[in-house]
Amino acid sequence: MLILGIESSCDETAASVVRDCREICSSVVSTQIEEHKKYGGVVPEIASRRHCENILGVVRAALGEAEVTLADIDAVAVTYAPGLIGALLVGVNFAKGLTLAAGKPLVPVHHIAGHIATNYLSHPELEPPYLCLVASGGHSHIIEVLSYTKFRVVGRTRDDAAGECFDKCARAMGFPYPGGVHIDRAAQTGDPSRFRLPHPAVSGSEFDFSFSGLKTNVINLIHHAEQKGESLDMNDLAASIQQTISATLTEKTMLAAEALGYKKIALAGGVSANTGVRAVMSEACAKRGFEFFMPEKSLCGDNGAMIACQGSYNFLAGITADESLNAIATLSMEEI
Repeated sequence: MLILGIESSCDETAASVVRDCREICSSVVSTQIEEHKKYGGVVPEIASRRHCENILGVVRAALGEAEVTLADIDAVAVTYAPGLIGALLVGVNFAKGLTLAAGKPLVPVHHIAGHIATNYLSHPELEPPYLCLVASGGHSHIIEVLSYTKFRVVGRTRDDAAGECFDKCARAMGFPYPGGVHIDRAAQTGDPSRFRLPHPAVSGSEFDFSFSGLKTNVINLIHHAEQKGESLDMNDLAASIQQTISATLTEKTMLAAEALGYKKIALAGGVSANTGVRAVMSEACAKRGFEFFMPEKSLCGDNGAMIACQGSYNFLAGITADESLNAIATLSMEEI
């Protein structure tokens, strides 16, 4: 079985061909980071225009790299939610046109489910059920993966996502967009105990996250130092931020795992590439005797392979769509 996956939910135009759910035959990603860097973040209108310009070439390249034609493809999977609405519409409408012209089934894929599926590509032995922490620029969720196509959200962010907190703190520190990777690099030589930062909690929701208070604390810390003419060691601050976010994500996930009886834990999403998060999660799972899975770093960011992989399982489960499929900017995992 060959599935073509298309991803365009934010600022990467990506396509991939995956065979039999778990073998990546090709993966092509056209990134817009350099263009958005000058604005300090993703500009939705620019992102949508670049998707329009790039998507045909990216899909052709993915088919070519896999050495297959559209006739060989069994179905086309596409991200339809959540994400930037204009960006999503480009991918959805391209996929609809492609399947209509080629007479192929159209498979809708939820973006977060796609991130979870990266672990199947990195770990052939992984099977549901398990608990997965999905952390990225727009999402921070603790999710029960009940089957390949059924999920239950047990924890989520109430405000900023973990990746968003990384980026906003980095911007205040003077790092260019995307800031998370620069904090990760600076943290390698910093002292994580140098600054005492808050570990946010949500009253009455023990598995939920809140990172806006941490972000505000860091911004205020920097502004106060500037007003006093003092200098801060940015490596120490980066290490403190990374340690706090990593510990918060891990503590909530371990709490949920113990409460729900899971001993198999996975990590996914763009923030799963962060060395601090990977190390703290791995150590916490090892300490408790939990199995721990995380994707290869090359699969942590948005890519077509994750959509093709999840699309494969959706297709096997009979989850397809017709020409009425529309893009949705905000959609809970429990609504799919």
